[in-house]
Amino acid sequence: MIYIYNDFGGTHTTSLAAAYHLKKLPQSERILTSEEILNVPYFNQLTKKDFGKLIFHGIDDEGSPVYTIGRKRNKLVVPALKELTALLQHRFQFDEKIIFSNTSPTVPIPMSIGGFLSRTLKIDSLGVPLLVKGAQQCCDNIYRLVQNTKETAKIPCKENVIVLENEMYK
Repeated sequence: MIYIYNDFGGTHTTSLAAAYHLKKLPQSERILTSEEILNVPYFNQLTKKDFGKLIFHGIDDEGSPVYTIGRKRNKLVVPALKELTALLQHRFQFDEKIIFSNTSPTVPIPMSIGGFLSRTLKIDSLGVPLLVKGAQQCCDNIYRLVQNTKETAKIPCKENVIVLENEMYK
């Protein structure tokens, strides 16, 4: 099993999702502290040169690797990766299941504004507090999204590449 969390920038909700998945954040439904959020690996640290790169976050307790990717506005990245994976699986006869889980639906407005101010305009003094506020607003949704992603992985399925859009977490 390979998990790939994806969203626009790949540095906020995806990093939180990877941290929850890998149990680097408390596995509870409580609101995260500012310190917990800002200490998440890669949170608000990636730049535009990192868009489209698979970022490895670690191996989960079941031995599965966890990655994130920032896809910008390009909605074709995940379908292209799905097709490439299917092609490689067929060509090289391997059947490892891969789950692409979209974290974009969890993003609240303060996080969008904070990300723009911090990552694009480099105004961390305004952007980071908004990012923290946004992360606190959506951390429960991200936690539940990760739990759903892990549960989906356990369901027997003919498809080896699964794409979760996660619209229920808006």
